[in-house]
Amino acid sequence: MTALAAAFRAAGPRIVAALAARFRDLDLAEEGFAEACARAVAAWGEAPPARPDAWLFRTAERAALDALRRRRTRARAAPEVEEAVVPEVEAMLDDAAIPDERLRLIFVCCHPALASDVRAALTLRLVCGLATQDVARAFFVAEATMAQRLVRAKAKIAAAGVPFDLPARGAWPERLAAVLTTLEIAYARAHEDAAGAGAYAGLGPELVRLTALLTTLLPGEAEVLALAATVHFAEGRRPARLDAAGAMVPLAAQDPAAWDATLVAAGQGFLALARGLAPAHPRVLQADLQGIWCARTSLAAPPPWPAVLAGYDRLLGVRDDALVRLNRLVALAEVAGPAAALAELPGLDASRFGDFAPFHAVRADLLARTGAVAAAVAAYDAALALTTTQAERDFLRERRARIAAG
Repeated sequence: MTALAAAFRAAGPRIVAALAARFRDLDLAEEGFAEACARAVAAWGEAPPARPDAWLFRTAERAALDALRRRRTRARAAPEVEEAVVPEVEAMLDDAAIPDERLRLIFVCCHPALASDVRAALTLRLVCGLATQDVARAFFVAEATMAQRLVRAKAKIAAAGVPFDLPARGAWPERLAAVLTTLEIAYARAHEDAAGAGAYAGLGPELVRLTALLTTLLPGEAEVLALAATVHFAEGRRPARLDAAGAMVPLAAQDPAAWDATLVAAGQGFLALARGLAPAHPRVLQADLQGIWCARTSLAAPPPWPAVLAGYDRLLGVRDDALVRLNRLVALAEVAGPAAALAELPGLDASRFGDFAPFHAVRADLLARTGAVAAAVAAYDAALALTTTQAERDFLRERRARIAAG
């Protein structure tokens, strides 16, 4: 990796956030950083500066100030901006020279005035530093379409006068919920790509870094810690999610020896802190379910189905959710038998799951295990028709073939 690429990845989001906080203009922040990168290509050559990040920051700051001066010349009126003396770029600065304003930028990107999917896209673009093309792939839209959405989102932030400040503590419940929901949406995109080799390959590690960052910026928030735990657990299991042929491996069949022990340990640390703050919060209970699985040390140890079922019961006690009930049925089938789970299936609102492949896959498995082969095959067909990821399709196709063959 070149010095510029390394600096872009490591310091880019922090530089953009610092510029946005100072100038209160998202476009100006992005333009200033882009100009700094362009100048670096021409100036660095084979001898990059001793502190590439400081060089980029000061150059981007200077470029943003130049752009503001040009705007004044054209418009003959512009908001006053403090024009700090910019030292020579080669005068390298210490780490404190780039103020860490990423939390402020996250709250700006996740303002409730924006739709949830736009919040996620804007956060990935500005805070995670993903290219517009990569963000577009994550949301299954053309790059031009995503570019337009991002432009409109930034314009809406400007028109609405969204303050570039952390919200008052009284407004945090709504705003923090928007931030965490945004990150959940973003990570759901990453988690779909089990192989880590497709359009989503970069999102998982970025969300690991971003959720860990949030725990340092908001160390006393149980929800933040719980989300960080969940993301670290999920990414830690990634190496075991596919078999040698590329098919999905169910969680109960994954070999813990293949998991990333560092990520799993970090997840357990975040979870312990979250439990200490709010043990009964829904996000903490969700993370706890992941922690139960990640406490398994080997395939020789029995799957922790009784503990998982109890975890889902605790979660339902504080948040009655249809998806939680569906997942609970999987655990119930392992503890009380498939017939018991199948008996509870009609209690779910099937109309809400008509286009949800996992519902049909769970139903197919329960039907197959209770001997209803024809109905199981039909349910597998329904699941396959709705499944888009190849790893899951391969898994479901193998299950269907095995059942159909008797």
